[in-house]
Amino acid sequence: MKYFLAIPTYNGGEVWKESIHNIKKFAPADLFVQVIDSGSKDGTAELATQAGFHVTSISSQDFNHGGTRNLAVDMAPDECDVVIFITQDAIPEEGSLQRLVAAFDDPKVACAYGRQLPHHNATPISRHARSFNYTAKSHVYTLADAPRAGLKTVFTSNSFAAYRISAFRELGGFPSNTILSEDMYFAARAVLAGYKVAYVAEAEARHSHNYSPIEEFKRYFDIGVFHGKESWIHEKFGGAGGEGKKFLISELRFLLKHGVMFLPRACINNAMKIIGYKLGKSYKTLPIGVTRSLSMHKRYWK
Repeated sequence: MKYFLAIPTYNGGEVWKESIHNIKKFAPADLFVQVIDSGSKDGTAELATQAGFHVTSISSQDFNHGGTRNLAVDMAPDECDVVIFITQDAIPEEGSLQRLVAAFDDPKVACAYGRQLPHHNATPISRHARSFNYTAKSHVYTLADAPRAGLKTVFTSNSFAAYRISAFRELGGFPSNTILSEDMYFAARAVLAGYKVAYVAEAEARHSHNYSPIEEFKRYFDIGVFHGKESWIHEKFGGAGGEGKKFLISELRFLLKHGVMFLPRACINNAMKIIGYKLGKSYKTLPIGVTRSLSMHKRYWK
């Protein structure tokens, strides 16, 4: 399988330098890397050019999680079968790109995502979230798994994920204007069309966030907006199947062992997630000014 790497960037900062270093260190020397930069002011695009990456610049106002990544696929070299998306703050580990692409040896796999490990500066809250959501066991999901796995059947993450370009184009790619979760949108369409979604635990990248309670609220508000707009995904695949309760119990046990002082912060974070998500699903009842103020991705509302 021939593949290329696509990375949307905006003011990548120091972690972008680490990401570039590992890509250059572990990727094949002739790998085509497409960067789409949304008006960075900190030298992010210049660093990509110096690394030998192909850089396309767009206005920050034109960025969209789905549309910008569709643009990257439109720029795919003719010989490529697979596109790997990675975010500017994700740092691939040795062999991770090759292991992720190996999932496409199964011709029915339309998309595959790798295991996300926490950054070295991750808090215990963030470390637990990564270990809970990205386990050490790989799996492949099809529509037959939906009654058991529910929404997890179509979970994936474009922080480190790959797509079969032929299937991507066949299914129309990502929605061109979405607040986030373009990856889940595509995975749901792919599974309904008879394709598979693969999780490759052996393909690892470091990626995590130490979100504040307000940031968690805003992020989950946007997730709620997505599910409110794309209600067909819940209708076809159901809910999270009790994953929320499992997460809370797992987090409590983890923090009691590895960071008991973070328990109050975790309680506040989880409350903010729930409130944000519920408000987001009801975004149509809110004035547009309020909606935009509650959102993490404010450019979407323009």
